[in-house]
Amino acid sequence: MSGAARQYARLTAAARGFVLISLAASVLWSRDAPALVALAAVGGIWAVGQVVETRGTWSVTVTSVIGAALVGAVCGGAVHTSPAMLGALAVAPFTAGVHRGLRAVGLALSAQLIAVVAVSTVQLGGLTSAQGLGAFTWSVTGLGLGLIATFLHSALQQAPDPLAPYHDAQALIRELINLSGGLSSGLDPVPLGAVILDKVRDELPAEVLVLHVPRGESLTPMISKTAAGDLDTTACDQLALEAWARSRPVVTGRAFAFPILTEAGVTAVVGGLLSERLDPHRLGVGQRIERLTERLDASAVHLDTALLFAAFRDAATADERRRLAREMHDGVAQDIASLGYLVDALAAQPASGEQAERIAALRDRITAVVAEVRRSVVTLRTNVGTSESLGAAIGSIARNLTEVSGVPIHVTLDERATRLRPEVEDELFRIAQEAMTNAVRHARAGSIDVNCQVHAPDAVITVTDDGRGLQPARTDSHGLQIMRERAALIGAELTITARPVGGTVVTVRAPGDPAAAASVPAARVTA
Repeated sequence: MSGAARQYARLTAAARGFVLISLAASVLWSRDAPALVALAAVGGIWAVGQVVETRGTWSVTVTSVIGAALVGAVCGGAVHTSPAMLGALAVAPFTAGVHRGLRAVGLALSAQLIAVVAVSTVQLGGLTSAQGLGAFTWSVTGLGLGLIATFLHSALQQAPDPLAPYHDAQALIRELINLSGGLSSGLDPVPLGAVILDKVRDELPAEVLVLHVPRGESLTPMISKTAAGDLDTTACDQLALEAWARSRPVVTGRAFAFPILTEAGVTAVVGGLLSERLDPHRLGVGQRIERLTERLDASAVHLDTALLFAAFRDAATADERRRLAREMHDGVAQDIASLGYLVDALAAQPASGEQAERIAALRDRITAVVAEVRRSVVTLRTNVGTSESLGAAIGSIARNLTEVSGVPIHVTLDERATRLRPEVEDELFRIAQEAMTNAVRHARAGSIDVNCQVHAPDAVITVTDDGRGLQPARTDSHGLQIMRERAALIGAELTITARPVGGTVVTVRAPGDPAAAASVPAARVTA
């Protein structure tokens, strides 16, 4: 039995069983003995029909018509004493429609109506007006159920379309492109978050404001604003977690936090710290927060839309990188490796000593190209989101570069438990990766030092090498430009300078704040 046939059998069995139970309850309540006999007969007809349809020994259309006629005959004989039995007339059109579609619905409906009228006429000369109305009502009900069953039949008959997800994606992407022209606030989460903090500061004179966004089972600081200096935001972070868990504002002394809600739930959480010169009770922090939640409704929708777009973009980018990695591994890498086997065959029987040297040089070059392709595959497949932290991802790619190139890369990490936003981590990771790759491939560095400091929402990554220093850019090289573009996407500051003793220093700060704190190494990982 095919999958569709099994679905048909389940639907018809469920329909027959439900109606049988409903009629049995009515008959038993009224203690109608003739109706009980008629009900037993209908149940037997349906049971036989179910078995025949499941085994497929007869044509389902014939079985449906015969079963409908027999049920109609039973209902016609019992209608004068038990009008409730007419409810059984609604089943045959439905079961016929499930199995064979609209034509079978018409045949089953006609067969049972003819049987009802014929049997009732032979027994008592026909139907009364009330009985005729009942038969008509249940037949119309059966017709409606039969039309629904016809739709189910068509849906179950359709084979799954492998392109359906792509067609749906096309429609949604086109709709997003059309809608993007009307997004007056844009789709960059950081400026939208800054707008929210500005509105909060207009209502609450706070020394510290931090906007957190959910990331999995934790909160990530997206943007912060302080009145002066480097103020401690630990109290804000703790209250933000509490407000997120409770989905309501929390005020403790000078510190406060409240969630920003949309129809989808908590979009972000604002945490803040009032000035020591202010009295929270006299200021009425709770009432001001209530007013803020109403004022921020539109901004919450803007931010939620931007975060959803960023998540979609990151997922699409990661999927494309994995696809490219698979194609490189299964295509280019295998083809180049095959060339290596051919070169090995030629090297076994060289025509001269000079040819042997050239073949050996060619073999070394092929080996280097294969190693480079494999390095690229690892790079493409390395994803910050699956790593424990940004520093862990940088350490992983550094170890891979060291294994391939032989250049030692030392990674120093200073990370707190709170992570950056996914898109920020990804761009910082790719910038660090490009800087290390350039140092290995173009700068001819003897060693590389990477310093990674992450104190969300701030981060500073520095890549220092002892190579040849800055060289004139080649026309076919776009690495530095891509690094600058990546930094601009997240509002980071990228600086590339030459070391006085030789080599290059690449520094990226997010957000772009030249006054970021100097790194205090917490761990040292040697790749």
